[in-house]
Amino acid sequence: MKVCSYKYFVILFLMNPSLLICQETLEQQYQYSLNLFNKERYFDAVTELKRLNFFDKTKIYAYQSNMLIGKAYKEGGKFSDALRYFTLAEINARNDSDLFDAKIFSVRVNILRRTTDQAFRILDRLQFDGKFTNRKNEIYYWRGWTYIFANDWLNAAEQFSKIDVNHPLETLCDKTNAEMYNVTEAKVLSYIIPGAGQFYTGHYLSGLLSLGWNVLWGYLTVKAFVDQRIFDGFVVGNFLWLRFYVGNVQNAEKFANEENLNIVNHTLLYLQQQYQGEKP
Repeated sequence: MKVCSYKYFVILFLMNPSLLICQETLEQQYQYSLNLFNKERYFDAVTELKRLNFFDKTKIYAYQSNMLIGKAYKEGGKFSDALRYFTLAEINARNDSDLFDAKIFSVRVNILRRTTDQAFRILDRLQFDGKFTNRKNEIYYWRGWTYIFANDWLNAAEQFSKIDVNHPLETLCDKTNAEMYNVTEAKVLSYIIPGAGQFYTGHYLSGLLSLGWNVLWGYLTVKAFVDQRIFDGFVVGNFLWLRFYVGNVQNAEKFANEENLNIVNHTLLYLQQQYQGEKP
C-alpha cells in the first residue's frame, strides 16, 4: 500500500483515513473480494465489499461492489438484500449498459422470489426505453422466464420465439403447455357426465366410481319420487346424490391441478438440472 512519509502519517489518518487508501489499494480490495465470490465464499465476499465501499469515498468501485454484493446475497437466497444492492448499483451505474445489467439482475431476483408483477414492470420500462433497443433479445429472454414462473407457458413460448423460432425454451414451453390439462374443461365435463373429468385427466377408476355412485343415488332419488316417498327423495337427493355429484366435480378439478403440477415440476426440474443456458 502506498503511504505518505512517516511524519505525516498520524496527522493524515486522524484527518481523513481514506486519504491513505489509494486507487491501487481499492483495486486490490475489489479483486480480493471478487476472488472470495468466485470461490463461493459469499459471506466473506460481502464483508470485504462493504469494507471497500466504506473506504471508497470517491465511489470509484460503487457500481462493481454493489453489483457483487447483490449477486452474493442472491446466491445466498437473501433476495430482499440482493434487490437493495442492485438498486444501489443502478444509482451508481457508470453508463447505460451498467444500468441495464443492474435492472436485469433485479428482474432475476423478482423471478426467483415469484414477485413476477414487479419483474414485468421493470421489463416493460426497459422495453419502452429507447436506449436499450440493441438488447431487446435479453428483454424477451427474461420476460419468457418471468412467464414460466408465472405458470403462463403459452406466453413464455411466444417470448422465446421472438429471439429464435427454434429456441430450445420455446419448444419446451410449447410442449409443457400442450401437455397441461384444462381445469375448466375437466369441471365442465364432470358437470355434464359425472366421472368424465376424471377420465379426461387419466384417473379412470375414480371416474368409474363417480359415475357409478351418481347413477345409483340418482336412480334411488328418482324412484323415491315416483313411489311418492317425497321425504325419502329429498333426503337421498340432497344428502347423497348432491354430495357425490358436487364431489365428482371437485375431484375432477383436484386431479387436473395435480396433473398440471406434476407436468410443471417435471419441466422445472429439467430446467434446473439439464438446461445449459442462463437461468434466473
